[in-house]
Amino acid sequence: MRYGIALGSNLGDRLAHLRNAITAMRQCLPGFRLVAAAPMYETEPVDCAGDAPAFYNSVIEIETRAMPPEVLKHLRVIEMNLGRPNAHLHHAPRTIDLDILYADDVVLDHPDLILPHPRMTERRFVLQPLVDIRLDLILPLQSKTVSQLLHDLESNEPPLRLISKHWAED
Repeated sequence: MRYGIALGSNLGDRLAHLRNAITAMRQCLPGFRLVAAAPMYETEPVDCAGDAPAFYNSVIEIETRAMPPEVLKHLRVIEMNLGRPNAHLHHAPRTIDLDILYADDVVLDHPDLILPHPRMTERRFVLQPLVDIRLDLILPLQSKTVSQLLHDLESNEPPLRLISKHWAED
């Protein structure tokens, strides 16, 4: 099954946290394969406290034999192992944030997991990296490509700052 995963970090060694998250996914997800990694961007926090540090954000596409609930379970363990407490304030600064954006054409509405991610089309820091790797992707429940969604996005987010095009390969 193919997944889009959003990665973000705004505490500590942000780049190391994101690289470590991929390493951990490789170790715990059955049949893991990194299909693509978008460039790394530095972004201003959205819906966070005014003094929150800037984020590093990217999107990866992976393949794994794991089903969405199992992937979510593993991502939560990875977050905890990389220093994000299970109990945390919404939009609080974090060493790592891992979100499943989509899982093939799965549509899921469960208290623990909604697919596709319900706010991804409202966030430039998610759409831009996703466009970088899947320009013509049409998400479940959408009629436009992610490129069209980004083009039509009305957002007050500041521009993203490119940090590295090949951060996941270094």
